[in-house]
Amino acid sequence: MALYVEARIHADLDTLWERTQDPAEHQRWDLRFTEIAYLPSAPGEPRRFGYAVRLLPFLTVAGTGVSAGERHRAGGDRVSALRFASPDPLSLLAEGSGYWRYVPGQDGVRFLTAYDYRPRWGRLGRVADRVLFRPLMGWATAWSFDRLRLWCENGVTPERARTRWLLELSARLLLAGVPFTATLLPLGAVSLAAVPLTVLGLLAALCLPPAPGTPAARRCLRTAPGRSRTPRLLATLEQP
Repeated sequence: MALYVEARIHADLDTLWERTQDPAEHQRWDLRFTEIAYLPSAPGEPRRFGYAVRLLPFLTVAGTGVSAGERHRAGGDRVSALRFASPDPLSLLAEGSGYWRYVPGQDGVRFLTAYDYRPRWGRLGRVADRVLFRPLMGWATAWSFDRLRLWCENGVTPERARTRWLLELSARLLLAGVPFTATLLPLGAVSLAAVPLTVLGLLAALCLPPAPGTPAARRCLRTAPGRSRTPRLLATLEQP
């Protein structure tokens, strides 16, 4: 099943295009990548790029891709398509493809993506992808889109947004963890009284809305409102 994420961003279309098409800007807000850089390409050919993802401080997987964009379309929207692949045996993603679509309107730009990939590692990889990796990729895409929205709309830099998110996450864990720790004390009035507080703390940690300046995946649409139309541009790209 292809992944789909959509965000409504109240920003200038040119600004949004630049911050998604420039690799130096892209890698700042997209949680899925640690490094992105264009590779040498012949004039008139689609752009080739390399990417890397740091899984652990000492472990990085890398891959390459090819992309092309249409900035001037008859309907006023823009589209960007890509194909990517990683020869690294440690990368669960063997190869894939997707696109970004920019649809301007009176209430901002509908910025949406749909992409899919083929996992490696055989049956084990397919199970790991369905149970863990694909939901994680969907969340990371949505979280990154909201971080981009905060940057374009409110001037909250990606670095500051990440710091705010980490602080808020720590506060939520503390809210849920302190009462729970009290329940582990020797049986008595304090530990028994902490049980309902633990339940309330967990509910508050899970249900409280994120702060306005904190990125959150829940703000993005995760299911296509209708049939998603793949741009013809994607068919012109060869697998890297």
